Amino acid sequence: MDLIDGMRTFAAVVEAGSFTAAGDRLGMSKKLASKYVAELESRLRVQLLRRTTRSLSLTNAGSRYYPRCVAVLEEIDALGAEIREGETGLSGLLRVSAPVTFGELFLQDALADFREDNPDLVIDLRLNDRFVDLAGEGFDLAIRIGVLEDSTLVARKLGETEIVAVASLDYLARAGMPESPADLSRHACLRDSNFRAGQAWAFEIGGTMQRIPVTGGYLVNSATAVRRLALRGAGIALCPDYAVAQDIAAGRLRRVLADFPSPTLGINAVFPDARRLPARTRAALDHLSRTFADPPWRAGRG
Repeated sequence: MDLIDGMRTFAAVVEAGSFTAAGDRLGMSKKLASKYVAELESRLRVQLLRRTTRSLSLTNAGSRYYPRCVAVLEEIDALGAEIREGETGLSGLLRVSAPVTFGELFLQDALADFREDNPDLVIDLRLNDRFVDLAGEGFDLAIRIGVLEDSTLVARKLGETEIVAVASLDYLARAGMPESPADLSRHACLRDSNFRAGQAWAFEIGGTMQRIPVTGGYLVNSATAVRRLALRGAGIALCPDYAVAQDIAAGRLRRVLADFPSPTLGINAVFPDARRLPARTRAALDHLSRTFADPPWRAGRG
């Protein structure tokens, strides 16, 4: 018996709950699966599983051995995939999570460019404004915008986005141009609940960042929805510049309070332990870093 085969069989038995189910998973008989685990135990000189006619359970040694066994097998598989990809090109499944608006406007095109160079790659892009559990939900990487929470994930900064206040010319003709953040109390403000500030918008006033309370008839959890409401003349919106840069450049929206900047937010890719990244994930991160080092929306900023 090969040691790796024994380890794979042991891990499969633990995960499947029986020698029969593990054998089915691995394409071998129950008898052979039992033989491989017994030979692994003999090699290690320790019992890993308690066997009865009705159940299997891990011994104390088995409980210690199982997680490290799985980690070693994952490392072997990752190494094999990296070597194969180095010879044949990138392949396999790349699962990415990203905020809806940024994903629709820019990330999907960046990933499409990446896949054109790697046609054997399958990209599963999930757009959602919530923070996904990468390990629990099986994602290779996620794009997160804003201040990162403390976590075990590794972060790689891809770029930045400026938060800007905008309104349509029609709205400004009706309601007037705000001259300072304090004037927002007299305006309809379109609030994006994805911003943690929520009921208060941050502006730099006199060299310090201050939070200005705002109100309005709309509270939505989408930068795209806020942009569309602003285009309808429903009020003043505070948006990431990537969401409204083209509208500003085309004159559909006008930036207001430009002398009172809001915070700049980082655009980051987060991922598990960098030492164990598959080659496809590492290559995707490199591609995104190159793409967003000079943000494609920058030319449209006003």
